Amino acid sequence: MSSSSRMSSSVLQTIDPIRDFASVRALAEGDMQRIDALIRQRLASDVVLINQIADHIIAGGGKRLRPMLHALAARAAGYGADKHIKLAAVIEFIHTSTLLHDDVVDESDLRRGRKTANALWGNAASVLVGDFLYSRSFQLMVELDDMRIMRILADTTNTIAEGEVLQLLNIGNADVDEAAYLAVIERKTAVLFAAATELGGLLGGLPDTQVAALRRYGMQLGYAFQIADDLLDYVSDAGTLGKNIGDDLAEGKPTLPLIYAMQRVGAEQAREMRHAIEHGGLDSLDHILAAIRDSGAIERTRECALRHAYAARDALASLPASSYRDALATLADYSVQRTF
Repeated sequence: MSSSSRMSSSVLQTIDPIRDFASVRALAEGDMQRIDALIRQRLASDVVLINQIADHIIAGGGKRLRPMLHALAARAAGYGADKHIKLAAVIEFIHTSTLLHDDVVDESDLRRGRKTANALWGNAASVLVGDFLYSRSFQLMVELDDMRIMRILADTTNTIAEGEVLQLLNIGNADVDEAAYLAVIERKTAVLFAAATELGGLLGGLPDTQVAALRRYGMQLGYAFQIADDLLDYVSDAGTLGKNIGDDLAEGKPTLPLIYAMQRVGAEQAREMRHAIEHGGLDSLDHILAAIRDSGAIERTRECALRHAYAARDALASLPASSYRDALATLADYSVQRTF
């Protein structure tokens, strides 16, 4: 058995199957209701168009994973007051603003199975409402009056912006390797997960080592979640993922399944993949999907996501035992097992 196979087997044995994601949501339900109410309240504006787009975003649903992570981390850290409600709203506003900007950059017209804001109201409105959400998040941040929180979130939003630019540079570049791909994931996705969980530990007054452990958990969870998401682009469909299969390829995004496949396919298939990345479009989608499957890239990508999920669970070991810590562990499982 290869070392890769041994790692996959070890990870699969260590990570328990997801038993009940609904129970995690139920545990956080009281906090999430308050967070959702605050989000609705602070999204309100005298500008009608902002309210229309905000209502569209709220109606879009989603699991609000990032604010839920923050709330669970704060409770796992023993926090008993209510600053985490406002801080969770800050985190969700930052995340939502990046989605609005992403959809414009990617020219996306579908998210979670619904029309995107830019498809309905145009790019200019989406960018400007994204800016509104960013600025609203910083208003809430100032109200918390904690320089440690502001420093972490200011650094995080700056890093996310760097990740957006890095991803833009990678579009159409068939020479992107695994390290460059992971660098984008870290900046675009994982750092906000890490900030959400780190800030929970900070609110709870945990020792520095445990705060760092929560940050490490969030970072590894972010890697696992995004790698799994990128895999779904090649094994899922609009009904499951909320976007069409092959959308990343159509946009010229070299994600991990493609990167892995190009390392193992024949010269002709590699040229076909390079052309698809460099020029976009889905003319060769069926051939490329077959090549990804035949090369073992799906299994390798799945193993990579699982390793990061395992690392996330491992980071929780130093935290005090509680149902909230268990819920964080279950979310690590969920991040990679929601459809496979």
